[in-house]
Order: sequence, then C-alpha cells, then structure tokens
Amino acid sequence: MSAQRQASSASQTPHISPAELSYLWSSLALPNNPIRPDGRSPTQFRPLSAETDILPGTNGSARVGFADGTQAIVGVKAEVEKTVAAADVSSLSQRAQEQFGENQDGEGKSSATTTGHGSWVQMSIEIPGYRDDDALPVFLSEMMREPLVESVSSGGNADGEMAGGLKGRLVINRRWHWRLYIDVLLLSQPLSYPLPLLSLTTHLALLSTKLPKLKSLGEEDPFFDDDWDAAEYLYPRSQSRLASALQLRPPVTLLVISVGENVIFDPSRDEIAVADTLLAISVARDGGSDALKVLSIRTVDPPSRLTQPGMPNAENPASLESAAVAEQAVNGEEIPGVWRPRRGGVKRNTVAKMVKLVLQKGGVGEEVLEGLEGVEVG
Repeated sequence: MSAQRQASSASQTPHISPAELSYLWSSLALPNNPIRPDGRSPTQFRPLSAETDILPGTNGSARVGFADGTQAIVGVKAEVEKTVAAADVSSLSQRAQEQFGENQDGEGKSSATTTGHGSWVQMSIEIPGYRDDDALPVFLSEMMREPLVESVSSGGNADGEMAGGLKGRLVINRRWHWRLYIDVLLLSQPLSYPLPLLSLTTHLALLSTKLPKLKSLGEEDPFFDDDWDAAEYLYPRSQSRLASALQLRPPVTLLVISVGENVIFDPSRDEIAVADTLLAISVARDGGSDALKVLSIRTVDPPSRLTQPGMPNAENPASLESAAVAEQAVNGEEIPGVWRPRRGGVKRNTVAKMVKLVLQKGGVGEEVLEGLEGVEVG
C-alpha cells in the first residue's frame, strides 16, 4: 500500500457548519443502514452517461458525464518509437532482474523488450483553475498511470502478449514499440474528488483505442496496413461473454470511504467531508481468469484531516460553561452537535473490508467492469 498526501481544493471542502457535519456523519455511521444525502445505497454509484470515439484524429477517445453535470473527455494517441539502444537495454535488463528476478523464459531477454516499459505511457490531466504542475493534477495523473502500467499475470499465456498488461501490448518487436499519449480533460470545476470520473473515462478510451494492423514480420522495421478498417483494438474484444470475461481490460480506480463501521462507494463531496478514511483502490481482471486483482491502494487525505475541527464553547475562554461540559471537552469525549473529526490511522480490518467488497464474486468491482463492458465501443 502506498500513501500520498493530496492537495485539498475548495470543491473538496464544502461550506457546511460543524452542526451539519455532525449530523451528516451520524447519518452515514448508522449501523448497517447508512442514510446518504442523495438516497443511494452504500454500494450504488451515481448515474452517468458515456460515449466513445468522439474525437477525430485520435486512436481512441471517450466522454463520461455524471448526473451532477461534471464531465470528462479522454483522447489517446499512439506513435511508433524506437526502443532504447542495446547498451541501455542491457542496463534496463540488469536492473529489472535485480528487482523482479530472472525472466520466466530463461533466455536472458530484456524486460523492457518483452513486457514493455512504464515510460512508454504518458498521461496529462487538465483541470479548470489548476496549472499543469499543481499538486492535484500531478498526483491524479500518477495515481491513474501507476495501475495502467502495472504488470498483470498472464495466466500461463504462451505468447506472453498479455504478460505486462498495457506495457506488453505496446511491444512491436525488440527494436520498436508504441508510445501512448493519454490526454485527460475535466470540462468543469470538480464538484467532488474527480479520480473515479477520470478513471472510468480513461478505461473506455483505452477500450476504444485502435492501432494499425502490423504487416511486417519478426524484427523487420514496422510496416502497417493503410486501411483503417483493418486496424486492431489495443484490447481485443470478443462476442462471447465468457471469453470477454477472461480477457485483460484496463484497470479502474474506485473511491471508497469509511464512516464509522460503514463502507461507502463513489462518495459525494459532502460525504468525503466527513470521511474517516478515504481510499483509492485500482483493480483489473487477472489474466486467464475472471477473478479481480488489486493493482494499487492509495490513501487520500479527506478534508477532515486537513482542516481544524469546530471549537465547543467549553474550550473557548470567552465563554462560560458548566464544569461537567468543560471536563467532557478536556477528556476528548464527543459533544452533541459539535463536529470532531476522527483522529488516528486506518485500521487494518477496515482496509480489508473495503478490499473484500471490491474483489468478492459479484462485488462492486465486477459490477463496475461489467457495466463498462456494456458501453458500445467502436
């Protein structure tokens, strides 16, 4: 698990009084039956609309919009690039073997030429009101790129095509590869933490991405078919539901919060404001099976950890309160109607519960991926 302190924006910190925050937390923390402001169940996602192939001149593109009006557009472009020189490949191979062990094929091939390299995928995110080098777009870009280039088990696939996930699909031969440029644009000020919206849009854009059909063979310089109708999907699609379930797909990143003992998916801005824990969990199908695999888990600091709690009158030297209330405040006990964010780290059983709800058969992760498969691509 990796933790990254995130920048807090005005859109993430709604203007809600301490009394309202206290009421909202109490409603979401109700045992086994949290009451969400918009009436959704704990695992229910916000309604959205989606379409693909909307940008001309790109290899793949998609648009996703939530019911609150927030929309994102992603365009994917690809270009052929020569793989690093032999000396650099040898150096990359040595470092890869030191980090990951010997290659499975035992032929001493470089990891960069058999399963690809993470640097072949570049991602940029534009958010209105933010510079490209501001903390929020930079952190979001890395949080999304990391699971994309993460290796996924090939499930014993002999050709090794899927051994490196997205990286493996970019290999043309030992001397040439594809470089992907993924441009993400949020069309309006984020009304909530935009990571899930950007992740779903990127997933659909990659599903719709096509690359020209390769006509050259072996180690020849790449030569492609000029007929775009003959182009092949970066992530091949199957008409069979079973075969489709066994094929690798781009990962998706889900935003999950805990409030008290409850776990809530796809939180709104108000719900994030009172979250005890906020996790970004990236999952994808494991190659060769329909099981899901966790690619990364990142903690995100909710606004409750970045802002000061409300001050009760008992702690205000300008006011006079009863001795009982003053003692209650000194001992750190809860005072009704006063918002006091929970302190301390994330409990292991809380993280385990979140991950289980995502990975279990018929769980939230499968529901999201199956829903995205239903979007017409191409």
